[in-house]
Amino acid sequence: MPELPEVETVRRRLAPHVEGRAIEAVEVRDPRLVGRDDPRRVEGRLRGRTVTALDRRGKYLLFRLAGDETLISHLRMTGNWLMPAAGEPPHSRAALVLSDGTALWYADARRFGTWDLLADDAAEAYLAIRLGPEPIGEGFDGAVLRDAFRGRRAPVKALLLDQRIVAGIGNIYADEALNAACIHPDTPAGRLRRPQLDRLADEVRAALEEGIRSQGSSIRDFRSPEGGYGSMQERFRVYGRDGEPCPACGTEIVKTRSAGRGTHVCPACQPRPRRRGMRRAEGALSGA
Repeated sequence: MPELPEVETVRRRLAPHVEGRAIEAVEVRDPRLVGRDDPRRVEGRLRGRTVTALDRRGKYLLFRLAGDETLISHLRMTGNWLMPAAGEPPHSRAALVLSDGTALWYADARRFGTWDLLADDAAEAYLAIRLGPEPIGEGFDGAVLRDAFRGRRAPVKALLLDQRIVAGIGNIYADEALNAACIHPDTPAGRLRRPQLDRLADEVRAALEEGIRSQGSSIRDFRSPEGGYGSMQERFRVYGRDGEPCPACGTEIVKTRSAGRGTHVCPACQPRPRRRGMRRAEGALSGA
C-alpha cells in the first residue's frame, strides 16, 4: 500500500499540472470508486471546477476545488494517478481532462481505492476522525507519542500503524523506524521510556523524509504519475531484507509477524521485550 512518502511523491509531481486548472471533462468508469455516491452526480459536480490546490493528509490526496469542495482520493493498495504519454493505462477506473488538455488517469488493479467528494468542512471532519498528527509536520516529537501510548499494552508497531495515532505510516516505514530506533515491534507501547520515544519520533520522521527524497518505494505497484519508479527500496535497512546482514551490526535480519503483519527485525539491535512476570520471578530467585 502506498504510504505517506509515496502519496507525497504523487502530490509533488501532480501539483504543477493540476493547480490552477479547470476540470473540463471527467469520466468515472467504475461505480465502486465513489462508493454510495452516483458516478454521474460526481462527474457533474467535478466538471468545470478549478483545482485551487493539491494537498495531502496522511495517505489521502486532496484535490481542493473552487466552490469550497474537496475530492479526497485514497490509493489503498494498488491505486495510481498517471499521466502516461501513451494514453490510457491498464486498469483505468476514472479519467480527468484538464483545461490545458492534460489527461489524468486513475488506475487501480485491485479496485480498493476510493474517491469522496465533500464540502470543505465535511472533508475536514472526515479526515479529523480518521487521522492523527502528521509525522513530518511541526510539533511531532516524543511527547506526542508519549501522550498517545500512555497506559497502552498494545505492541508499539500496532499503534504506529493506527492512522488515528500517527497519520501516514504503514508497514514499510514502521519497520524501518523501529529498527533505526532499536525497538522491537512487539514492545508494549506504554512501556517505552522518554528517550526511546524521543528517538522513535526522530526515526519515524527520518524514515519518511528519506522515502520522500527517494520518491517512494516501487516494490510492486507504485508508480509516479509519469510512470517512473521510486528508489527507496534500494535503501531499506530491514524491510524485505530477511536473511541479509543488519547494516548496523551484521546479525541476520529475520521476518516475523507483529500486529498481524509481516515484520522485519534485527534480533541483536531489537531484542524482544521480556515479560514483566518473568522479571519478577528472576528477581525472586536472585534474592533467595
